[in-house]
Amino acid sequence: MSRPIELLPIHGIGEIGPGDDLAALIAEAADLRDGDILVVTQKVVSKAEDRLVDVDPDVGHKPLVERESVRVLRRRGDLVISETEHGFVCANAGIDLSNVEEGRAALLPIDSDRSARRIRDGLRHRFGVDVAVVVSDTFGRPWRRGVTDVAIGCAGLHPVVDLRGTTDALGRELQVTEVAVVDEIASAAELVMGKAEGIPAAIVRGIDPSWLGDGSVADDVVRDPADDLFR
Repeated sequence: MSRPIELLPIHGIGEIGPGDDLAALIAEAADLRDGDILVVTQKVVSKAEDRLVDVDPDVGHKPLVERESVRVLRRRGDLVISETEHGFVCANAGIDLSNVEEGRAALLPIDSDRSARRIRDGLRHRFGVDVAVVVSDTFGRPWRRGVTDVAIGCAGLHPVVDLRGTTDALGRELQVTEVAVVDEIASAAELVMGKAEGIPAAIVRGIDPSWLGDGSVADDVVRDPADDLFR
């Protein structure tokens, strides 16, 4: 049975700097409830974890892209599509120049699943609320225009719901259907966070409780290169 879902932006978190306690800042700004999904943008996670680096104005961010890439897949002008150590295939190794100080860049967290676990554990042990946490980032998509938010880390949530072996509305058995609910949650939350509104987190409330549990974006969502028809 379908169920209503709420998307709630979290206002008032403020500017994040290295060493800031994201769990505490979010708990102060939000009315979190057990069973909520907390979606936090990569940018504030990277800032809190001091994943900010200087960019040489004479050479730009290209050396950073090379350093953060394990494999370059395509180049076109200043755009590089590469694979990161996390297994993500994205533009410019996920390096972001927006919403950071001039002359600086934000790198992806070293381990976004661990980042999500740290926030979740902080909220549960210190503030007594049991929520799942998703770290989101903006990615482009092959064969489609525009960008959307996807998950690069999660904790307390099954990232993929496996519907194989169940039946569709007409009684046919599903053979290959696996739903990346963690990406759908990240994308839905972005609708209320926006790209330029300065809202770094949102609550997704009302998801199916059966989706809650242990999981990892790196292990459960990233497709193994051996199964990838496009690399």
